Amino acid sequence: MNDQDTIAVQKEITELITNMGGSFTGFSYVRDLLPEYLKPYPYAITFGIKLSDAIIDEIDLEKPTHNYFNHYRSVNFLIDQINLQILLTLQKRGYNAYTIAASQSIPDSEIPFSGIFPHKTGAVASGLGWIGKNGLFIHKDFGPRVRLGTVLTDMKLQTGNPMRESLCGSCTKCVDACPAKALKGTLWEYGMEREKLLDPQACSVYMNKHFKHIGRGSVCGICIKVCPYK
Repeated sequence: MNDQDTIAVQKEITELITNMGGSFTGFSYVRDLLPEYLKPYPYAITFGIKLSDAIIDEIDLEKPTHNYFNHYRSVNFLIDQINLQILLTLQKRGYNAYTIAASQSIPDSEIPFSGIFPHKTGAVASGLGWIGKNGLFIHKDFGPRVRLGTVLTDMKLQTGNPMRESLCGSCTKCVDACPAKALKGTLWEYGMEREKLLDPQACSVYMNKHFKHIGRGSVCGICIKVCPYK
């Protein structure tokens, strides 16, 4: 495939994502960041959906809301549907693709509270944003009020340049607001381990103990709400 054909396919995929409700798209080379069994799919297509400001804004500083929990699940469902359509588009053109579920946590993973491949890794590698002190992906236009999707493929893509520095500066609003005290206040740098930013177990245990009545796998959202970058 020549460069013009590549550009045409990437444009087709970007339009597919936009037409299905996506807010942004990025492309990156991530082979060196993948586990061995995923290295045959060295390119990542990352896309995101902007969350509802109205729903995020109604979260108070003590607990999430039922509406936020339902919104979170609905957006995850849409991400998985977009993933599938990207996969089918690539297969029709003779390429292999591997979708990463919108919300993932592998119980027997070598890294506790982690998934197959972090969506934010692909998002950062494509230059869409950075990792905040809350450990979440911060989009350069939408802040943390986004959900991400990822499709890995063996199609050679034209890629963006990784974002390597945090723009959080001296801000500690998410750290101060975290009810689980799971955030360490560390300023992210490219390649930094997640555990230097947060304690994922403290976050998970607190949510399970205090918010399980809202819904199984309930998410907090407080650190998203208080972030001034939006």
